[in-house]
Amino acid sequence: MQAKETLFADLVQGRAQQFQVPLYQRTYSWSEKQLRQLWTDILEQAELVEFGEKASTHFLGSVVLSPSPQNEATFPRWLVVDGQQRLTTLSLALAAIRDHIADGEPDEAERIDDEYLINKRKNGSDRLRLLPTQADRAQFAAYVRGPLSEQAAGGAVAAAYGFFRRKLVEAADPAAPQDVLRIEEAITSRLTLVAVTAERADNVHRIFESLNNTGLKLSQADLLRNYLFMRLPTRGEHIYETYWLPLQDSLSNDELEQLMWLQLVLDGDGRVRRQDLYAAQQQRFERGEVSEVEIEAYIKELYRRGALFRRLLHPEEEANEAVRAHLHRLDTWQAQVAYPALMLLLDRRQRGELSSADTARAMSYIESFLVRRMMCRVPTNNLNRIFQAVPGQLPLDVAVADGLHQLLSAENRFWPDDDELREKVRKAPFYKFGRGHQRKMVLQRLEESYEHPEPIDFATAQLTIEHVMPQSPSDEWLRMLSEEVVDGESAEDLHSRLQHTLGNLTLTAVNSELSNHPFERKQGLLQGSHLEMNRRIATTERWGAADIRARADELADRAITLWPAPLRGVGRAERSRDWNLAHQVLASLPHGAWTSYGDLAAFIGSGAQAVGNHLANTPGVANAYRVLTSEGKVSDGFRWAPQDAGGDVRARLSGDGVRITAGGAADPAQRLSADELASLVSEAGDPAGSEEDTTQCAPESQGEQTDANSFYLQLMADNSPERRFFRDLAEDNSPRTVEAVRGLLASWDEIGGKIYHLGGTKASGSGATLTLEETGAPDSVISPMGITSGCGLGGTAYLGFQWLSLMEPSTRATLRHEFLRLLNELEGIDHQEREAGRGPAPSFPLSVLEKDRNRELLVEALMWVRDRWKSRDRV
Repeated sequence: MQAKETLFADLVQGRAQQFQVPLYQRTYSWSEKQLRQLWTDILEQAELVEFGEKASTHFLGSVVLSPSPQNEATFPRWLVVDGQQRLTTLSLALAAIRDHIADGEPDEAERIDDEYLINKRKNGSDRLRLLPTQADRAQFAAYVRGPLSEQAAGGAVAAAYGFFRRKLVEAADPAAPQDVLRIEEAITSRLTLVAVTAERADNVHRIFESLNNTGLKLSQADLLRNYLFMRLPTRGEHIYETYWLPLQDSLSNDELEQLMWLQLVLDGDGRVRRQDLYAAQQQRFERGEVSEVEIEAYIKELYRRGALFRRLLHPEEEANEAVRAHLHRLDTWQAQVAYPALMLLLDRRQRGELSSADTARAMSYIESFLVRRMMCRVPTNNLNRIFQAVPGQLPLDVAVADGLHQLLSAENRFWPDDDELREKVRKAPFYKFGRGHQRKMVLQRLEESYEHPEPIDFATAQLTIEHVMPQSPSDEWLRMLSEEVVDGESAEDLHSRLQHTLGNLTLTAVNSELSNHPFERKQGLLQGSHLEMNRRIATTERWGAADIRARADELADRAITLWPAPLRGVGRAERSRDWNLAHQVLASLPHGAWTSYGDLAAFIGSGAQAVGNHLANTPGVANAYRVLTSEGKVSDGFRWAPQDAGGDVRARLSGDGVRITAGGAADPAQRLSADELASLVSEAGDPAGSEEDTTQCAPESQGEQTDANSFYLQLMADNSPERRFFRDLAEDNSPRTVEAVRGLLASWDEIGGKIYHLGGTKASGSGATLTLEETGAPDSVISPMGITSGCGLGGTAYLGFQWLSLMEPSTRATLRHEFLRLLNELEGIDHQEREAGRGPAPSFPLSVLEKDRNRELLVEALMWVRDRWKSRDRV
């Protein structure tokens, strides 16, 4: 075997060749966690490219290759024994860059294709430079070859491609722009790999087994500890027992590694990454002859700072009350990103350079910086860099607390001022910002500002966030809102704009009792609350738009007092951040989805007219044509930007998987609401709205959770539409029902049907639509059945008779009656067809499918529909 260091460009460029992922490899499985880390590394390298630093590169890992049995002298083929996750991810990132610049820089896009992605003169599967394992091949090829097809929707490959498309839009943010071609250069020429090449006679399976059965890798802390004590031949035992062992006992291995990294940062290394800790510290030691005295001094300093670090992890160990309160709140916020600045403050205080009062004041600036940015939806992508730079950039000519205030107030730090904070509190959908625990902490601090004589114990109180005006408004709520609409806005649009604003949110322990009842019913419960903010809401005669805005103004005043302002804010000049967020979410629209101007406006806290004007006058916004009127029609004011491909909008929509009805409108079932848009860009592991109304959607009698049900809940923990559908299904139905639905969908797939999952919200539920389609004929689509699950739905199958009545051959009433007759053979079903457009569609509970015979009969009925549909030209 031969090993050499190489770059991605050197590995894949040159003559035509192919890297094949063998069958025994697992499918592509990188999650957003790994993608985020890689993206951070890429941006750091792109920044080094910008400043002309050529020496530093980033080691990405190894790639083990072996000659393929299909190898040819004129077309080398290599088996990827190890490293397929890295190669697949980098290829998808380059495909995303190519597509991102395709309209504006077509020549550069073609160059990326030719150099890294395709073998230009080959056909079929040989055209791909990377050939993934069979399970991923079709989807990967769809993104590399383009244009996208329905085959490309869903899955880990699609998620990775979508991640990079979104991040490229984010990188173009005027607040912190990144040149896309520098990002390409960072990927291809600054991420180093060790390419290990096996000979043909080597046993590839043995190599693979050895690579994947080597146990746990040594952590950075393990490596550094070994390095240190190898260089303490005479003092090692004493130092280990006196300093290292107590330190190691007080911190976990991960915490110890974090402390070692923080020590480097505090000592002035503002660019080192945690994963490079060992190499960076080793390099510092070896700049000269390292002695035992120097090693001992390093460990002693690590031991001293370990006691300070524990206060960040365990705020109750802090003696000063004011400092302890700030540490508790920052711990609740999960503000690990601010650890370099917090450690600096505690370190300076211990050295006598800072009083406890000034330490608390400085921490209030950090808290305000984080809270105001979250409330104003400033992107978090540069927070690591900001706080890691604090020790090296803190002004030397002013006191520490004042210097930190000054540093964080710099214009490129984007600390929102009072005007921007007030505007966001009034208009922006706060409930869709940040993480659940952060939203809850903001409301808790606002409650504490009332200084109630008998304050509630938030540590023991089981409080959740409540929408006073509910997320699912009754007709009574909508009638009240209709009295306040202006400029032709509907009550539904007004509700969508106001429901998630801070003025409409509070904390309560009686979420399920409040539910979506009329305000008069809620007043009594709020009046009896122990929270002052709820009592104040209860004294209001009604709860309409004006009342919500008035409360927002009151809360904004309190927020401005609680969280100090920057010395020099950016104010309204940073409104472009909202539009950049809109661009990101549009770039993330999944295949077969569209949204409306009102939905996009509610998502960013703007107005539908403003959104329309912006899209009409801003060139190059990805998927702008997928923003339609609330009826699913193309707006009269829509026009293509000069560099766009143009063409018929409905044809483009059909090509993107959006179904067009006979009336020329986009299928309303494929429309993404403001809440669903928020889920597209919510942070991994924290779906937007995850803390609200958790009891409101619970079934009346949950009973004992079975092992099978718990399995489904765990399995469906991520936020993809399919898994959200099954998660909702498992929450409201028995495991046997869930299994029956899974079996039904599998049978539908086997007989040639397609399944579209729409992941909704806690208020709207989620669903699966069963369709029959013809490739290349977007108008030839019928949907005989759909399934809904989630809040208030329990689990229902509905028959798409309104849809069927519009499509051949189902326009014939006799065929629809026959379909209904077949369905009525199921035990527990007895429906009559209603006239199309009148009354709800026939439906039945999913529990009917628990009986095997019922499921068999339903599959037979669906097969009958399929056969009639396939023979429609001959009927």
